[in-house]
Amino acid sequence: MGKPTGFMEFQRLSEAYEPAESRLKHYREFVVTLSDEQAATQGARCMDCGVPFCNNGCPVNNIIPDWNDLVYRGQWEEALAVLHSTNNFPDFTGRICPAPCEAACTLNINNDAVGIKSIEHAIIDKGWAMGWVKPQPPAARTGKKVAVVGSGPAGLAAAQQLARVGHAVVVFEKNDRIGGLLRYGIPDFKFEKSHIDRRVKQMEAEGVEFRVNQHIGGPGANGVPANRLLADFDAVILAGGAELPRDLPVPGRELDGVHFAMDFLRPQNKVNAGDTVPDQIRAEGKHVVVIGGGDTGSDCVGTSNRHGALSVTQFELMPQPPEEEDKALTWPYWPLKMRTSSSHEEGCTRDFAVATKALLGEQGKVKALQAVRVEWKDGRMSEVPGSEFEIKADLVLLAMGFVSPVRDGLLAQLGTLGLELDARSNVKATTDGPGCYATSVPKVFAAGDMRRGQSLVVWAIREGRQCAREVDAFLMGSSTLPR
Repeated sequence: MGKPTGFMEFQRLSEAYEPAESRLKHYREFVVTLSDEQAATQGARCMDCGVPFCNNGCPVNNIIPDWNDLVYRGQWEEALAVLHSTNNFPDFTGRICPAPCEAACTLNINNDAVGIKSIEHAIIDKGWAMGWVKPQPPAARTGKKVAVVGSGPAGLAAAQQLARVGHAVVVFEKNDRIGGLLRYGIPDFKFEKSHIDRRVKQMEAEGVEFRVNQHIGGPGANGVPANRLLADFDAVILAGGAELPRDLPVPGRELDGVHFAMDFLRPQNKVNAGDTVPDQIRAEGKHVVVIGGGDTGSDCVGTSNRHGALSVTQFELMPQPPEEEDKALTWPYWPLKMRTSSSHEEGCTRDFAVATKALLGEQGKVKALQAVRVEWKDGRMSEVPGSEFEIKADLVLLAMGFVSPVRDGLLAQLGTLGLELDARSNVKATTDGPGCYATSVPKVFAAGDMRRGQSLVVWAIREGRQCAREVDAFLMGSSTLPR
Protein backbone atom coordinates (compact mmCIF):
# COMPACT_ATOMS: atom_id res chain seq x y z
CA MET A 1 0.00 0.00 0.00
CA GLY A 2 2.24 2.75 -1.27
CA LYS A 3 5.78 3.14 0.03
CA PRO A 4 6.15 1.73 3.56
CA THR A 5 7.91 4.87 4.76
CA GLY A 6 6.22 7.28 2.36
CA PHE A 7 3.91 8.82 4.94
CA MET A 8 7.00 9.92 6.90
CA GLU A 9 8.93 11.16 3.87
CA PHE A 10 6.33 13.08 1.86
CA GLN A 11 3.85 15.80 2.69
CA ARG A 12 0.34 16.22 1.38
CA LEU A 13 0.21 18.14 -1.90
CA SER A 14 -3.16 19.62 -2.77
CA GLU A 15 -4.32 20.44 -6.27
CA ALA A 16 -3.55 23.99 -7.34
CA TYR A 17 -6.07 26.61 -8.52
CA GLU A 18 -5.87 29.13 -11.31
CA PRO A 19 -5.50 32.58 -9.68
CA ALA A 20 -8.80 34.13 -8.62
CA GLU A 21 -8.38 37.28 -10.70
CA SER A 22 -8.25 35.25 -13.92
CA ARG A 23 -10.73 32.47 -13.12
CA LEU A 24 -13.43 35.03 -12.27
CA LYS A 25 -13.45 35.97 -15.95
CA HIS A 26 -14.78 32.59 -17.11
CA TYR A 27 -16.94 29.59 -16.15
CA ARG A 28 -14.44 26.83 -16.89
CA GLU A 29 -12.94 24.48 -14.33
CA PHE A 30 -9.80 25.96 -12.79
CA VAL A 31 -8.33 23.09 -10.75
CA VAL A 32 -4.88 21.97 -11.88
CA THR A 33 -4.73 18.17 -11.78
CA LEU A 34 -1.67 16.56 -10.19
CA SER A 35 1.05 15.41 -12.56
CA ASP A 36 1.83 11.70 -12.77
CA GLU A 37 4.83 12.21 -10.50
CA GLN A 38 2.87 14.23 -7.95
CA ALA A 39 0.05 11.68 -7.88
CA ALA A 40 2.58 8.87 -7.42
CA THR A 41 4.11 10.72 -4.49
CA GLN A 42 0.68 11.14 -2.90
CA GLY A 43 0.03 7.43 -3.49
CA ALA A 44 3.31 6.69 -1.72
CA ARG A 45 1.91 8.34 1.43
CA CYS A 46 -0.79 5.67 1.77
CA MET A 47 0.11 3.71 4.89
CA ASP A 48 0.05 -0.03 5.36
CA CYS A 49 -2.43 0.75 8.11
CA GLY A 50 -3.98 -2.70 8.44
CA VAL A 51 -7.57 -1.48 8.62
CA PRO A 52 -8.22 1.02 5.79
CA PHE A 53 -10.93 3.17 7.33
CA CYS A 54 -11.01 5.20 4.10
CA ASN A 55 -12.89 2.32 2.42
CA ASN A 56 -15.78 2.67 4.85
CA GLY A 57 -15.54 6.44 4.92
CA CYS A 58 -16.27 6.38 1.18
CA PRO A 59 -19.99 5.80 0.49
CA VAL A 60 -19.22 3.69 -2.62
CA ASN A 61 -16.52 1.79 -0.69
CA ASN A 62 -13.76 2.64 -3.14
CA ILE A 63 -10.79 0.27 -2.75
CA ILE A 64 -8.55 3.23 -2.08
CA PRO A 65 -5.30 1.65 -0.83
CA ASP A 66 -5.16 -0.60 -3.89
CA TRP A 67 -5.34 2.17 -6.46
CA ASN A 68 -3.06 4.39 -4.39
CA ASP A 69 -0.45 1.63 -4.56
CA LEU A 70 -0.99 1.08 -8.29
CA VAL A 71 -0.51 4.79 -9.01
CA TYR A 72 2.64 4.80 -6.89
CA ARG A 73 3.95 1.93 -9.02
CA GLY A 74 2.92 3.60 -12.29
CA GLN A 75 0.25 1.01 -13.12
CA TRP A 76 -2.37 3.55 -14.12
CA GLU A 77 -4.64 1.38 -16.27
CA GLU A 78 -4.91 -1.18 -13.48
CA ALA A 79 -5.65 1.65 -11.05
CA LEU A 80 -8.50 2.79 -13.30
CA ALA A 81 -9.96 -0.71 -13.38
CA VAL A 82 -9.94 -0.88 -9.57
CA LEU A 83 -11.49 2.59 -9.34
CA HIS A 84 -14.26 1.71 -11.81
CA SER A 85 -15.02 -1.53 -9.97
CA THR A 86 -16.82 0.43 -7.25
CA ASN A 87 -17.58 3.79 -8.87
CA ASN A 88 -19.23 4.28 -12.25
CA PHE A 89 -18.33 7.95 -12.44
CA PRO A 90 -15.07 8.91 -10.73
CA ASP A 91 -14.89 11.85 -13.14
CA PHE A 92 -17.87 13.24 -11.18
CA THR A 93 -16.74 12.43 -7.65
CA GLY A 94 -13.10 13.33 -8.34
CA ARG A 95 -14.32 16.88 -8.90
CA ILE A 96 -17.29 17.53 -6.62
CA CYS A 97 -17.16 14.99 -3.79
CA PRO A 98 -16.19 16.54 -0.41
CA ALA A 99 -14.02 13.43 0.20
CA PRO A 100 -15.27 11.84 3.42
CA CYS A 101 -12.65 9.18 2.66
CA GLU A 102 -9.93 11.67 3.54
CA ALA A 103 -11.53 12.46 6.88
CA ALA A 104 -11.40 8.70 7.61
CA CYS A 105 -7.78 8.27 6.44
CA THR A 106 -5.66 6.71 9.19
CA LEU A 107 -2.89 9.22 8.49
CA ASN A 108 -5.41 11.95 9.31
CA ILE A 109 -5.27 11.02 13.01
CA ASN A 110 -2.13 13.05 13.57
CA ASN A 111 -1.07 14.30 10.14
CA ASP A 112 -2.54 15.51 6.86
CA ALA A 113 -4.61 12.88 5.09
CA VAL A 114 -3.52 11.28 1.84
CA GLY A 115 -4.78 13.35 -1.11
CA ILE A 116 -7.21 10.60 -2.11
CA LYS A 117 -9.56 12.79 -4.12
CA SER A 118 -6.73 14.35 -6.14
CA ILE A 119 -5.39 10.88 -6.99
CA GLU A 120 -8.86 9.75 -8.09
CA HIS A 121 -9.13 12.86 -10.25
CA ALA A 122 -5.75 12.13 -11.83
CA ILE A 123 -6.60 8.47 -12.51
CA ILE A 124 -9.84 9.12 -14.37
CA ASP A 125 -8.50 12.07 -16.33
CA LYS A 126 -5.57 9.94 -17.48
CA GLY A 127 -7.98 7.13 -18.30
CA TRP A 128 -9.98 9.34 -20.66
CA ALA A 129 -6.83 10.84 -22.17
CA MET A 130 -5.36 7.40 -22.89
CA GLY A 131 -8.59 5.96 -24.31
CA TRP A 132 -8.97 3.38 -21.54
CA VAL A 133 -12.58 4.31 -20.74
CA LYS A 134 -14.65 2.29 -23.20
CA PRO A 135 -18.24 1.07 -23.50
CA GLN A 136 -18.96 -2.30 -21.90
CA PRO A 137 -21.98 -3.66 -23.80
CA PRO A 138 -23.56 -6.88 -22.49
CA ALA A 139 -22.77 -10.26 -23.99
CA ALA A 140 -26.49 -11.08 -24.20
CA ARG A 141 -29.86 -9.41 -23.78
CA THR A 142 -32.39 -10.47 -21.17
CA GLY A 143 -35.52 -9.17 -22.87
CA LYS A 144 -36.44 -7.19 -19.73
CA LYS A 145 -37.21 -3.47 -19.89
CA VAL A 146 -36.42 -0.99 -17.10
CA ALA A 147 -37.46 2.66 -16.87
CA VAL A 148 -35.28 5.05 -14.88
CA VAL A 149 -36.91 8.35 -13.94
CA GLY A 150 -34.26 11.01 -13.48
CA SER A 151 -30.82 11.31 -15.06
CA GLY A 152 -28.78 12.52 -12.13
CA PRO A 153 -25.97 10.41 -10.64
CA ALA A 154 -28.33 7.85 -9.05
CA GLY A 155 -30.29 7.33 -12.26
CA LEU A 156 -27.18 7.17 -14.44
CA ALA A 157 -25.43 4.68 -12.15
CA ALA A 158 -28.49 2.42 -11.99
CA ALA A 159 -29.00 2.62 -15.74
CA GLN A 160 -25.40 1.75 -16.57
CA GLN A 161 -25.30 -1.21 -14.21
CA LEU A 162 -28.56 -2.64 -15.55
CA ALA A 163 -27.58 -2.13 -19.19
CA ARG A 164 -24.30 -3.97 -18.65
CA VAL A 165 -26.15 -7.11 -17.54
CA GLY A 166 -28.39 -7.06 -20.60
CA HIS A 167 -31.57 -5.21 -19.68
CA ALA A 168 -33.11 -2.66 -22.04
CA VAL A 169 -32.91 0.58 -20.07
CA VAL A 170 -34.67 3.86 -20.86
CA VAL A 171 -33.77 6.97 -18.87
CA PHE A 172 -36.43 9.68 -18.71
CA GLU A 173 -35.38 13.29 -18.03
CA LYS A 174 -37.78 16.22 -17.70
CA ASN A 175 -35.18 18.79 -18.80
CA ASP A 176 -33.76 19.33 -22.27
CA ARG A 177 -30.40 17.75 -21.44
CA ILE A 178 -29.26 14.71 -19.47
CA GLY A 179 -27.66 15.13 -16.04
CA GLY A 180 -30.28 16.29 -13.55
CA LEU A 181 -28.79 18.53 -10.88
CA LEU A 182 -25.32 17.64 -12.17
CA ARG A 183 -26.30 19.50 -15.33
CA TYR A 184 -28.28 22.42 -14.01
CA GLY A 185 -27.49 22.56 -10.30
CA ILE A 186 -23.67 22.65 -10.17
CA PRO A 187 -21.84 25.60 -11.76
CA ASP A 188 -19.60 24.86 -14.72
CA PHE A 189 -16.57 26.29 -12.92
CA LYS A 190 -16.85 23.37 -10.51
CA PHE A 191 -17.98 20.75 -12.98
CA GLU A 192 -17.92 21.16 -16.75
CA LYS A 193 -20.79 19.41 -18.48
CA SER A 194 -18.59 17.68 -21.06
CA HIS A 195 -17.99 15.07 -18.36
CA ILE A 196 -21.68 14.15 -18.48
CA ASP A 197 -21.80 14.22 -22.28
CA ARG A 198 -19.01 11.70 -22.75
CA ARG A 199 -20.57 9.36 -20.18
CA VAL A 200 -23.89 9.59 -22.03
CA LYS A 201 -22.12 8.56 -25.25
CA GLN A 202 -20.51 5.64 -23.45
CA MET A 203 -23.86 4.52 -22.01
CA GLU A 204 -25.63 4.85 -25.36
CA ALA A 205 -22.99 2.53 -26.82
CA GLU A 206 -23.85 0.11 -23.98
CA GLY A 207 -27.51 0.16 -24.97
CA VAL A 208 -29.05 2.81 -22.71
CA GLU A 209 -31.73 4.96 -24.35
CA PHE A 210 -32.13 8.56 -23.18
CA ARG A 211 -35.36 10.51 -23.57
CA VAL A 212 -35.24 14.20 -22.69
CA ASN A 213 -38.17 16.60 -22.28
CA GLN A 214 -40.14 13.71 -20.76
CA HIS A 215 -41.70 14.86 -17.50
CA ILE A 216 -43.10 11.77 -15.83
CA GLY A 217 -46.25 12.78 -14.01
CA GLY A 218 -45.87 16.35 -15.23
CA PRO A 219 -48.36 18.62 -16.97
CA GLY A 220 -48.46 19.87 -20.54
CA ALA A 221 -47.13 18.47 -23.79
CA ASN A 222 -44.03 17.00 -22.12
CA GLY A 223 -46.02 15.25 -19.42
CA VAL A 224 -46.08 11.43 -19.36
CA PRO A 225 -48.55 9.67 -17.01
CA ALA A 226 -46.76 7.58 -14.40
CA ASN A 227 -49.02 4.58 -15.00
CA ARG A 228 -47.79 4.41 -18.59
CA LEU A 229 -44.36 3.39 -17.32
CA LEU A 230 -45.90 0.66 -15.20
CA ALA A 231 -47.66 -0.69 -18.26
CA ASP A 232 -44.66 -0.48 -20.61
CA PHE A 233 -41.79 -1.63 -18.39
CA ASP A 234 -40.93 -4.63 -16.23
CA ALA A 235 -39.46 -2.40 -13.50
CA VAL A 236 -39.33 1.31 -12.74
CA ILE A 237 -36.66 3.16 -10.74
CA LEU A 238 -37.47 6.54 -9.21
CA ALA A 239 -34.16 8.39 -9.17
CA GLY A 240 -35.17 12.04 -9.24
CA GLY A 241 -33.75 14.70 -6.98
CA ALA A 242 -34.94 16.27 -3.74
CA GLU A 243 -35.87 19.50 -5.49
CA LEU A 244 -38.33 21.13 -3.09
CA PRO A 245 -36.34 24.04 -1.61
CA ARG A 246 -36.64 25.24 1.97
CA ASP A 247 -38.37 28.62 1.99
CA LEU A 248 -37.90 31.65 4.22
CA PRO A 249 -41.24 32.72 5.75
CA VAL A 250 -40.45 36.32 6.72
CA PRO A 251 -42.07 39.66 5.87
CA GLY A 252 -40.94 40.86 2.44
CA ARG A 253 -40.45 37.38 0.99
CA GLU A 254 -42.66 38.39 -1.95
CA LEU A 255 -40.40 41.28 -3.01
CA ASP A 256 -38.82 41.30 -6.45
CA GLY A 257 -35.17 40.27 -6.17
CA VAL A 258 -35.70 37.43 -3.68
CA HIS A 259 -35.12 34.06 -5.33
CA PHE A 260 -34.39 30.43 -4.60
CA ALA A 261 -30.76 29.54 -5.33
CA MET A 262 -31.59 27.10 -8.12
CA ASP A 263 -33.59 29.77 -9.97
CA PHE A 264 -30.34 31.75 -10.03
CA LEU A 265 -27.89 28.93 -10.79
CA ARG A 266 -29.84 26.96 -13.39
CA PRO A 267 -30.18 29.76 -16.00
CA GLN A 268 -26.44 30.51 -15.89
CA ASN A 269 -25.66 26.89 -16.76
CA LYS A 270 -28.11 27.09 -19.66
CA VAL A 271 -26.45 30.28 -20.90
CA ASN A 272 -23.05 28.58 -20.66
CA ALA A 273 -24.47 25.78 -22.82
CA GLY A 274 -25.42 28.28 -25.52
CA ASP A 275 -29.08 28.80 -24.68
CA THR A 276 -30.84 32.15 -24.64
CA VAL A 277 -32.49 32.73 -21.28
CA PRO A 278 -34.93 35.67 -21.20
CA ASP A 279 -35.05 37.59 -17.91
CA GLN A 280 -32.05 35.79 -16.44
CA ILE A 281 -31.45 36.71 -12.80
CA ARG A 282 -28.19 38.64 -12.79
CA ALA A 283 -26.00 39.91 -9.95
CA GLU A 284 -23.87 42.53 -11.66
CA GLY A 285 -23.90 45.90 -9.95
CA LYS A 286 -25.87 44.52 -7.01
CA HIS A 287 -25.34 43.92 -3.32
CA VAL A 288 -25.98 40.19 -3.03
CA VAL A 289 -26.95 38.40 0.16
CA VAL A 290 -26.85 34.59 0.17
CA ILE A 291 -28.80 32.94 2.99
CA GLY A 292 -27.40 29.49 3.73
CA GLY A 293 -23.84 28.36 4.36
CA GLY A 294 -23.66 25.09 2.42
CA ASP A 295 -22.39 24.11 -1.01
CA THR A 296 -25.35 25.64 -2.85
CA GLY A 297 -24.73 28.93 -1.07
CA SER A 298 -21.07 28.75 -2.05
CA ASP A 299 -22.11 28.17 -5.68
CA CYS A 300 -24.24 31.32 -5.50
CA VAL A 301 -21.22 33.24 -4.21
CA GLY A 302 -18.99 32.11 -7.07
CA THR A 303 -21.62 32.81 -9.71
CA SER A 304 -22.43 36.26 -8.25
CA ASN A 305 -18.77 37.22 -8.35
CA ARG A 306 -18.52 36.12 -11.98
CA HIS A 307 -21.53 38.28 -12.78
CA GLY A 308 -19.77 41.29 -11.27
CA ALA A 309 -21.64 41.81 -8.00
CA LEU A 310 -20.78 44.93 -5.99
CA SER A 311 -20.63 42.86 -2.80
CA VAL A 312 -21.47 39.35 -1.71
CA THR A 313 -22.44 38.46 1.85
CA GLN A 314 -23.28 34.97 3.06
CA PHE A 315 -25.29 34.36 6.23
CA GLU A 316 -25.39 31.09 8.15
CA LEU A 317 -27.86 30.42 10.96
CA MET A 318 -25.51 28.12 12.88
CA PRO A 319 -22.46 29.29 14.86
CA GLN A 320 -19.09 29.50 13.16
CA PRO A 321 -17.38 26.09 13.35
CA PRO A 322 -13.87 25.73 14.78
CA GLU A 323 -10.94 26.24 12.43
CA GLU A 324 -9.62 22.75 13.22
CA GLU A 325 -11.57 19.69 14.28
CA ASP A 326 -10.85 17.70 17.41
CA LYS A 327 -9.46 14.66 15.60
CA ALA A 328 -9.32 12.55 18.74
CA LEU A 329 -13.04 13.09 19.11
CA THR A 330 -14.28 12.94 15.52
CA TRP A 331 -11.97 10.63 13.55
CA PRO A 332 -12.83 8.65 11.40
CA TYR A 333 -16.13 10.47 10.97
CA TRP A 334 -16.84 13.61 8.96
CA PRO A 335 -15.85 16.49 11.26
CA LEU A 336 -17.51 19.81 11.86
CA LYS A 337 -14.97 22.50 11.09
CA MET A 338 -14.63 25.77 9.21
CA ARG A 339 -14.51 25.10 5.49
CA THR A 340 -13.57 27.80 3.00
CA SER A 341 -14.41 27.07 -0.63
CA SER A 342 -12.68 28.45 -3.71
CA SER A 343 -15.74 30.68 -4.22
CA HIS A 344 -15.31 32.20 -0.77
CA GLU A 345 -11.67 32.93 -1.58
CA GLU A 346 -12.79 34.85 -4.68
CA GLY A 347 -14.56 37.45 -2.53
CA CYS A 348 -17.24 37.08 0.11
CA THR A 349 -18.13 38.33 3.58
CA ARG A 350 -19.28 35.44 5.74
CA ASP A 351 -21.26 35.87 8.92
CA PHE A 352 -22.46 33.17 11.29
CA ALA A 353 -25.25 32.82 13.86
CA VAL A 354 -27.41 35.28 11.96
CA ALA A 355 -31.19 34.98 11.46
CA THR A 356 -33.19 36.96 8.92
CA LYS A 357 -36.07 38.92 10.45
CA ALA A 358 -37.46 40.69 7.39
CA LEU A 359 -36.74 41.79 3.84
CA LEU A 360 -37.22 45.50 3.21
CA GLY A 361 -38.14 47.00 -0.13
CA GLU A 362 -39.00 50.06 -2.16
CA GLN A 363 -41.56 50.04 -4.98
CA GLY A 364 -41.82 46.29 -4.74
CA LYS A 365 -38.07 45.59 -4.99
CA VAL A 366 -35.86 44.34 -2.19
CA LYS A 367 -33.40 46.92 -0.93
CA ALA A 368 -32.22 45.67 2.45
CA LEU A 369 -32.23 42.72 4.79
CA GLN A 370 -33.07 43.05 8.47
CA ALA A 371 -31.26 40.50 10.61
CA VAL A 372 -30.50 39.64 14.21
CA ARG A 373 -27.69 37.76 15.85
CA VAL A 374 -28.57 34.53 17.60
CA GLU A 375 -26.99 32.23 20.13
CA TRP A 376 -27.38 28.50 20.58
CA LYS A 377 -27.65 26.65 23.87
CA ASP A 378 -28.62 23.01 24.33
CA GLY A 379 -29.70 22.88 20.72
CA ARG A 380 -32.05 25.82 21.05
CA MET A 381 -31.73 29.18 19.34
CA SER A 382 -32.47 32.54 20.93
CA GLU A 383 -32.02 36.08 19.68
CA VAL A 384 -29.31 38.26 21.19
CA PRO A 385 -31.03 41.36 22.62
CA GLY A 386 -30.06 44.59 20.88
CA SER A 387 -28.20 42.84 18.05
CA GLU A 388 -30.55 43.75 15.21
CA PHE A 389 -28.91 45.21 12.09
CA GLU A 390 -29.63 45.94 8.43
CA ILE A 391 -27.57 45.27 5.33
CA LYS A 392 -27.99 46.47 1.75
CA ALA A 393 -29.49 43.78 -0.46
CA ASP A 394 -30.50 44.18 -4.12
CA LEU A 395 -30.52 40.41 -4.66
CA VAL A 396 -31.30 37.82 -1.97
CA LEU A 397 -30.65 34.17 -2.75
CA LEU A 398 -32.20 31.47 -0.59
CA ALA A 399 -29.80 28.53 -0.33
CA MET A 400 -31.05 26.80 2.80
CA GLY A 401 -31.19 23.28 1.46
CA PHE A 402 -33.94 21.08 0.09
CA VAL A 403 -36.85 19.63 2.02
CA SER A 404 -37.88 16.62 -0.09
CA PRO A 405 -38.78 15.54 -3.60
CA VAL A 406 -41.53 17.57 -5.24
CA ARG A 407 -44.76 15.86 -4.23
CA ASP A 408 -46.96 17.04 -7.08
CA GLY A 409 -47.07 15.13 -10.35
CA LEU A 410 -45.14 11.85 -10.27
CA LEU A 411 -45.42 11.13 -6.56
CA ALA A 412 -49.03 12.23 -6.41
CA GLN A 413 -49.96 9.95 -9.32
CA LEU A 414 -48.13 7.00 -7.81
CA GLY A 415 -49.74 7.87 -4.49
CA THR A 416 -53.10 6.89 -5.95
CA LEU A 417 -51.54 3.46 -6.55
CA GLY A 418 -50.37 3.16 -2.95
CA LEU A 419 -46.91 4.79 -2.97
CA GLU A 420 -45.85 5.47 0.61
CA LEU A 421 -43.66 8.34 1.77
CA ASP A 422 -41.57 8.44 4.93
CA ALA A 423 -41.78 10.98 7.74
CA ARG A 424 -39.65 13.43 5.75
CA SER A 425 -41.82 13.10 2.60
CA ASN A 426 -39.21 11.06 0.74
CA VAL A 427 -40.21 7.90 -1.09
CA LYS A 428 -40.27 5.09 1.46
CA ALA A 429 -37.89 2.21 0.74
CA THR A 430 -35.34 0.39 2.88
CA THR A 431 -31.69 -0.30 2.06
CA ASP A 432 -31.32 -3.54 4.01
CA GLY A 433 -32.89 -6.96 3.96
CA PRO A 434 -35.08 -8.58 1.34
CA GLY A 435 -36.82 -6.23 -1.04
CA CYS A 436 -34.56 -3.30 -0.31
CA TYR A 437 -34.97 -0.22 -2.53
CA ALA A 438 -38.46 -1.52 -3.41
CA THR A 439 -41.34 0.87 -2.79
CA SER A 440 -44.86 0.00 -1.71
CA VAL A 441 -45.95 -0.08 -5.38
CA PRO A 442 -45.15 -3.39 -7.10
CA LYS A 443 -42.11 -3.30 -9.44
CA VAL A 444 -41.32 0.32 -8.51
CA PHE A 445 -37.98 1.03 -6.81
CA ALA A 446 -36.41 4.25 -5.47
CA ALA A 447 -32.82 5.40 -5.04
CA GLY A 448 -30.77 8.52 -4.43
CA ASP A 449 -32.12 11.81 -3.15
CA MET A 450 -35.71 10.80 -3.89
CA ARG A 451 -35.35 8.02 -1.30
CA ARG A 452 -32.79 9.40 1.19
CA GLY A 453 -33.32 13.16 0.83
CA GLN A 454 -30.77 15.81 -0.11
CA SER A 455 -27.33 14.24 -0.12
CA LEU A 456 -24.00 13.90 -1.92
CA VAL A 457 -23.31 12.78 -5.47
CA VAL A 458 -21.27 9.87 -4.12
CA TRP A 459 -24.24 8.65 -2.05
CA ALA A 460 -26.45 8.88 -5.14
CA ILE A 461 -24.02 6.73 -7.12
CA ARG A 462 -23.92 4.16 -4.32
CA GLU A 463 -27.69 3.95 -4.11
CA GLY A 464 -28.06 3.75 -7.88
CA ARG A 465 -25.63 0.83 -7.99
CA GLN A 466 -27.25 -1.00 -5.11
CA CYS A 467 -30.74 -0.40 -6.45
CA ALA A 468 -29.66 -1.80 -9.82
CA ARG A 469 -28.65 -5.05 -8.15
CA GLU A 470 -32.03 -5.35 -6.45
CA VAL A 471 -33.88 -4.65 -9.70
CA ASP A 472 -31.75 -7.23 -11.52
CA ALA A 473 -32.50 -9.81 -8.82
CA PHE A 474 -36.20 -8.93 -8.99
CA LEU A 475 -36.25 -9.48 -12.75
CA MET A 476 -33.95 -12.51 -12.98
CA GLY A 477 -34.21 -14.23 -9.60
CA SER A 478 -30.58 -13.48 -8.74
CA SER A 479 -27.89 -10.97 -9.66
CA THR A 480 -24.18 -10.91 -10.38
CA LEU A 481 -24.00 -7.15 -9.89
CA PRO A 482 -21.98 -5.94 -6.87
CA ARG A 483 -23.84 -4.93 -3.76
